[in-house]
Amino acid sequence: MNDIDKKVEEILNELTVPEKALLCSGRKFWYTRGLAKRGIKPYMVSDGPHGLRKQDADSDHLGINDSIKATCFPAACVMASTWDVDLIKQVGNGIGEEAYEERLGVVLGPGVNIKRSPLCGRNFEYYSEDPYLSGKIGASFIQGVQEKGPGTSLKHYALNNQESDRLRINAVVDERALREIYLASFETPVKEGKPYTIMCSYNQINGEYASENKKILTDILRDEWGFDGYVMTDWGAIFDRVKALKAGLDLEMPGGSAESVYAIIDAVESKALTIEDLDKCVRRLLRANLIINSLEPNDFKYDREAHHYLAKKVACEGAVLLKNELNLLPFSLDEEITVIGNLFKTPLYQGGGSSQINANIVVTPYDAFISKHVKFKYADGYDFKTEEVNYKLIDEAVNLANSNDKHILLFIGLTLETEGLDRKHMSIPKNQIALIEALIGTHKDIAVVMFGGAPVEMPWINGISALLQMYLPGQAGGLAVHDLVFGIVNPSGKLAETFPIKLSDTPCFKYFPEGPATVEYRESIFVGYRYYDTADIPVRFPFGFGLSYTEFVYSDIVISSDIATVDDEVTVTACIKNIGSREGKEVVQLYVGLKNSKVFRAKKELKGFCKVDLQPGESTVVEFHLNKRAFSYYNTKIKDWVVEDGKYDILIGSSCASIKLSTSIQISAPETELPYLAGAVGEYYCFKGSASNEAFEVLLDSPIPSSDYLTEPIRWESTISDARVRFFGRLMYRVINLGVKLLLKGNDDSTVSFKSFIRDMLYSNPLRAFGTTSGGQFTLNMVAGLIDVINGKFFRGLGKIIKARRKNKKQEKVLLSLEN
Repeated sequence: MNDIDKKVEEILNELTVPEKALLCSGRKFWYTRGLAKRGIKPYMVSDGPHGLRKQDADSDHLGINDSIKATCFPAACVMASTWDVDLIKQVGNGIGEEAYEERLGVVLGPGVNIKRSPLCGRNFEYYSEDPYLSGKIGASFIQGVQEKGPGTSLKHYALNNQESDRLRINAVVDERALREIYLASFETPVKEGKPYTIMCSYNQINGEYASENKKILTDILRDEWGFDGYVMTDWGAIFDRVKALKAGLDLEMPGGSAESVYAIIDAVESKALTIEDLDKCVRRLLRANLIINSLEPNDFKYDREAHHYLAKKVACEGAVLLKNELNLLPFSLDEEITVIGNLFKTPLYQGGGSSQINANIVVTPYDAFISKHVKFKYADGYDFKTEEVNYKLIDEAVNLANSNDKHILLFIGLTLETEGLDRKHMSIPKNQIALIEALIGTHKDIAVVMFGGAPVEMPWINGISALLQMYLPGQAGGLAVHDLVFGIVNPSGKLAETFPIKLSDTPCFKYFPEGPATVEYRESIFVGYRYYDTADIPVRFPFGFGLSYTEFVYSDIVISSDIATVDDEVTVTACIKNIGSREGKEVVQLYVGLKNSKVFRAKKELKGFCKVDLQPGESTVVEFHLNKRAFSYYNTKIKDWVVEDGKYDILIGSSCASIKLSTSIQISAPETELPYLAGAVGEYYCFKGSASNEAFEVLLDSPIPSSDYLTEPIRWESTISDARVRFFGRLMYRVINLGVKLLLKGNDDSTVSFKSFIRDMLYSNPLRAFGTTSGGQFTLNMVAGLIDVINGKFFRGLGKIIKARRKNKKQEKVLLSLEN
């Protein structure tokens, strides 16, 4: 037992049950609890997947109120597109330094949820559709932050793959998909990154809320993966506090409710909760507290300029060159160009919601072009604040394009992406489409720079010559655009997700977003390229794809042995050479596949990657190491990872669709019982986007839960919008609507869509959230009274509210005395 563990046991033995219960709840929205007389200090946590959103004054988790100035690094979609674990570790270092300066205990990130559908409103905040890539990038981020002292909170565990109804939706998923896709994205960061904390998601998983799911929080996370940190809720992601604690949920955030603390105290007194279970929870919280508070306070100041440069570097390396006919790019700095598109001056450089950063500085492409003395002429072409077509702006842009023989550099993309709101389609705004079509009619060469955190449909792709995908490039994105467009930096990003041709091609098209009761993951393991590749569905741009201003050749694949057992480590090497005239970086990708598998599997899966930097004419040898897991699938019958006996393809390429080298290995493995009969799930051996109830139930090993949703009577999971069927519900709705208007009055956010987004998100929250996100101002017992009022039991409900409020106030005074 080390010194910290000894100290933890000493403190634990001194604590009373009320003191222990108190530590299981947060306070003041961003803080953990402290016990002054026990020497336990509170510490602050803050959002931070791509930069800090520390709020010193008014607090919220929607991105409404201001936060301190911080470096706005490129969003997770950009980080993953770098495929560079060392660079992302540097980003983690940078955010860790900023957190250290601000005396933060935990950075709330990274988010490693899988990109199940391009429509998920929070995809910009997640890394990839592939769990191997997502896991490796996430682990590097965690290591980088925690090297500097503060901890991280890996989120949102698990299956938070849609924003619609996220606070109440039941994610219905089979065990193989759960293990091989959705949990695998968390497993690597847990084992390799070792985060201080895990943040559970809002949603249910197969009928049980994540915060109350013992299988997820204890059996898998702790007993299988060896996680030794603590689990916190997402803000308000709790209902039954005692059940959650028993399941392995340690810290309720934002907390602040005496009612919740006393639920634990009462449960211990009534024997509904054992002191041993409470001690396990408090032990984990104390350990993290002592480690975090052991950091010595000092006058450390991070290097603002260095972090800005790092943000630019990541934006450059995460940008993906998707098209470049006749080598239109890079442009020459000596020539004047025609620049069109309002996003040139007002780019979408980050997403909205809890990750929204108050950037130290923002350099737009316009700013960069001016400061670098680029010769250009400009026209707006559209107004980014609306989708309405403005033909006057289009005519001005076309006239400018026709007035000279220069190439067109066109800026387009999405204008609003945010937590809490899924996209309804994959199109860019219609005013931009109208502009593109008009410019194509000029028959000029068009190079497009596109912003946005997720794939879009591109029916206009054949009319343009070049396409540079910038995603959401952070505060230095404008500088990155300049350096990439003019060839100062060679693009080296690769897609961490597939760009489908159209939305209806996606594997979960029929099942996303579902709700309000359930969302069925009927595509099972066939997520992203695993589906398109296996089902031979044409795509716009494949997973792992990205062009360069130079050219690479692959040769000399060598495998350590062409025969192995399940316990052997297999080494694969290959030679990569830059045969072009420019320095460039290439992402070398290794995939593994098994033909004639007895269980349905993807055609191939990513199992290794590395990024190499080569001068013209230079070559290097890359090396990959494959263990048992690289060849395994999760066998639901024996509840373990299993390798099938057979001949496996080892494939090395520049994307999942461009395999340059291949070899094979015969792996000898013992025979195991199959998880199901092929005939019972035959549709999954040739999955084409839909599956019958019968086949899906075989995968689930249970009946499909009902998706019925009753709008009356009003209950815990009813939303504010649902409540409008009742008189008092309509009254409440109008009061809240007025409050939202006052809250957003004078808000000059970049799009008019923002205000409607805030309203839509608030109105879709279940009433239960009033009692779990208010910091104790409105408790769950008060919500119970409110529900009675809405349902027409006015006096009974009002009495509950008054009684609960008085009781909570008395309990708060007792708890305050414990803290002080």
